[in-house]
Order: sequence, then C-alpha cells, then structure tokens
Amino acid sequence: MSNSVIHAFFLGRAAAQAINRQLEDALTNALSELGKFDAEQRERLRQFTEQVIESANREAGAAADSTISNTGSNTGSNTGSNTGKTGSKPADLQAMIDELRAEIASLRTELKNYRKQS
Repeated sequence: MSNSVIHAFFLGRAAAQAINRQLEDALTNALSELGKFDAEQRERLRQFTEQVIESANREAGAAADSTISNTGSNTGSNTGSNTGKTGSKPADLQAMIDELRAEIASLRTELKNYRKQS
C-alpha cells in the first residue's frame, strides 16, 4: 500500500511539473506576443505622427505661400482689415499668433465694458 501512495505522490508531482512547464510556456508566448503587439502599435503610432506632422507642414507651407501671394497683391490697397499688418511677415508665425491673441484679449475687454454699460 505504501508503494502505491508513493507512486501516486510522484505521479502527482510529475503532472504538476508538466502543467507548470506548459503554463510557463503559454505565459511566455503570450507575453512575447503582447510585446510584439506593443512594439508594432508604437511603430504605427510613430509613423502616423510623422504623417500628420508632414501633412501639417505641407499645408502650413501652402498657406504661407498663399498668404505671401495675397499680401503681395494687397500691399497697394488699404481695405481697412489688418491682413496687411499680420500678413507682412507670414514666415514669423509666432508673432502672428501673438498679435491675434492680443486682438482677442482687447476684444474681450471691449465686450466686457459694453456688457457693463448695458
């Protein structure tokens, strides 16, 4: 009887080790696939980001070119708009953004004053 108990113990131990190896292999494969998937998604995201930036740069260049051509045709006329003022340096986009922000701030102030009066 003790022989069958010992045999059952070793049989159970061998089964547990085999299951442990299979689980370890399955987990290793799953983590490997997850790592591959993560790397592929990061690469796709990087490529997508590059495409978006490239497209934005092309469109900004085209807009700058059209702004240059528009300001070139409007330099002799005074239409009352400030396109001549902001369009004089289309290459300096940060200065243009700063001017627009200043205009927005002054318009907000005027709007607040108008609302207080009425």
